Amino acid sequence: MLILNGLNIEKYLKLNRMKQIKLLGLLLLYIACGGQVKQKKETTETKVENVRTPAKFEPNDSEVLLFVGQEMEAVGGLSEYNDGYLDHFDRPAGWTTYTNINPGLTSFGRTQEGLDGLFETHDWGDYHYNATLQLENSNYENMALAIGLQFVENEEKVADGTHDAYIDRLGNFLLSLGKRPVFLRIAYEFDGDPWNHYDKANTIKAYRRMVDRLRAKGVKNTAYVWQSCGFMSGSQEDLESWYPGDDYVDWCGYSFFNHWKKQQMIEFARKKGKPVFIAEATPTATDFVNDPAGNTGLTKEMRLGNPEQAQLAWEEWFVPFFKTIDDNPDIIKAVHYINCHWDSHPMWYENPTFKNIDARLHLSDSISKRWKKIISDKKYIKSSANLYNQMYKNFK
Repeated sequence: MLILNGLNIEKYLKLNRMKQIKLLGLLLLYIACGGQVKQKKETTETKVENVRTPAKFEPNDSEVLLFVGQEMEAVGGLSEYNDGYLDHFDRPAGWTTYTNINPGLTSFGRTQEGLDGLFETHDWGDYHYNATLQLENSNYENMALAIGLQFVENEEKVADGTHDAYIDRLGNFLLSLGKRPVFLRIAYEFDGDPWNHYDKANTIKAYRRMVDRLRAKGVKNTAYVWQSCGFMSGSQEDLESWYPGDDYVDWCGYSFFNHWKKQQMIEFARKKGKPVFIAEATPTATDFVNDPAGNTGLTKEMRLGNPEQAQLAWEEWFVPFFKTIDDNPDIIKAVHYINCHWDSHPMWYENPTFKNIDARLHLSDSISKRWKKIISDKKYIKSSANLYNQMYKNFK
């Protein structure tokens, strides 16, 4: 559309002859005094959004996959383990179990065989694990599985191929699950020194070897999760130095315990274009009275069966936990609550973080009600007959 210093030509042509001459005369006078003819540019603003490709099994923004763990007592839903999460709440989208590639190492009186807890019942100080027993039970139908896999002190043997037989057996296990989605947290809490003390170079090589070998075996139902402990890596540069690479990481993860304020992973994941799995979370809060600097991670007593301690847990842990999820709807897409009777398991008797913790939700009526109310929101994805299709929709 041509505009002569504000004169609309279409309207001008519709005027009678005398008005045209008068208006044109005024326009010529204006131009003689320094006015200019200009062409109006019709522009359309285009909003450019930072759109990233969804990761394997990633739900839509503002949706969160809910997982619960970690051992069979905590999860429940079995004849011998019938006072856990599944026995008191709606079934979540998935549950978490743990295993290892640590043959020959001892843990609280038990010598590990490798892939312990996947096929038979084993207890390495954290009570009973048996993923196969759970998978065979109808209460675990239409639920995804998250596996925490460690190989502390065996990272070099995983990296150089010595332990390929364990990777292959794990691959067969994953293939046997068919379409059931699996999140494999390889070398979880890789930066958790001193309890994990992984060698960085060999851990990165081991992670990549495992992913390459499982992919070559035809495993397609598994997303690979790279999980920080959440506070030991104090900078983006620290995390980058551990990173296996974009091609090997589907999800970034971190643990949400008493040092949750120190996490660097949310920012890191955004830069990498990866969703975040809060892969381990249980109510803890640093005891700054007995540990003023918070250096040892010593926590306050938080047994949810104690009403005062339950309220403390709600205020100092649950509120910031849910706020972190709500504040990051674009990036936090899965969470795992550990519904554990921590202080009853030998592994945690003297652990400064978990020795005074009992995180079983059903022990507190007030927390149970608030938990049910929050997770009843449609943003929290739970078990359903359509769950697998829902999780595969963004992944071909």
